[in-house]
Formats: sequence, structure tokens, C-alpha cells
Amino acid sequence: MDKLDYNQLSSLLKNNICEVTFTKVNGEVRVMPCTLLESELPVLVEKDAKDDKPVNQDVISVWCMDKKQWRSFRVANVQKVDVIHE
Repeated sequence: MDKLDYNQLSSLLKNNICEVTFTKVNGEVRVMPCTLLESELPVLVEKDAKDDKPVNQDVISVWCMDKKQWRSFRVANVQKVDVIHE
């Protein structure tokens, strides 16, 4: 598999539930079921537009399906992505 960039990963996660295999910062390998699919995300409180920060395209934040919490991983550390539910 070719390495996916931030935009490709984001698009895949916004349209599917995926299983992402990545190396954590501490060196451990983690397999995480996650998504950015709007129907699976918790309700968020609206924030002011002035609070928006520039997007760091080195890291992606996702909703972890098994922990039911927000998690993140480094795009460069992704080893594999499998779609588990479209």
C-alpha cells in the first residue's frame, strides 16, 4: 500500500469506519477502529470561528470506536488502513 497523506486519510475516515494500524510515539503498534463519519461522532459544542487553529497535517484526530473517545496519531506512522464499515 502506498502511504496515504493527510487529505486522503481524512477523506477515507469521513466516509467510513476504518481500522488504522500505526506506530505510537512510544514505539508500540496499535490497531484502532476509528472514524470521522459524522453519524458516529459525539455532539460537539459550537465554538467561535476565532478559536480555529491552523490544521496540523502531521497529526489526525479521530473518534476511536472501541474507547468512545477522541484519539490521534501521526500520519507518517500509519502502516495500514482497512475499511471495516462503509
